[in-house]
Amino acid sequence: MAAKILANLIVMGGGILARAVVQAYRQALANASKSGVAQETIQNTIRRGKVMTQQEARQILGVTEETSWEEIVQKYDNLFESNAKNGSFYLQSKVHRAKECLEAVQRDKDQGTPS
Repeated sequence: MAAKILANLIVMGGGILARAVVQAYRQALANASKSGVAQETIQNTIRRGKVMTQQEARQILGVTEETSWEEIVQKYDNLFESNAKNGSFYLQSKVHRAKECLEAVQRDKDQGTPS
């Protein structure tokens, strides 16, 4: 008998808690739209979507303008693999984007040089 009462209390409490969480979420969304926080978040997301600069790419990979392409690839491989094993996906993607940025620069240099 006591187990049945306890189970009913747990189920009722869970339902009340779930409704309270949903109501709080709705209120938070309403407050965010009133204060303009939602619009600011969208604008920040758009700003972050810009292309990575060469300087940022070089900082991520830890290379300079004088670093050879082979060294850049080696640094990329080391950073990418270490983040694949026990790092974060975010850092791994930043390393990949940095290499892509520097690859584009290298490709432009190669096309500009006569063969």
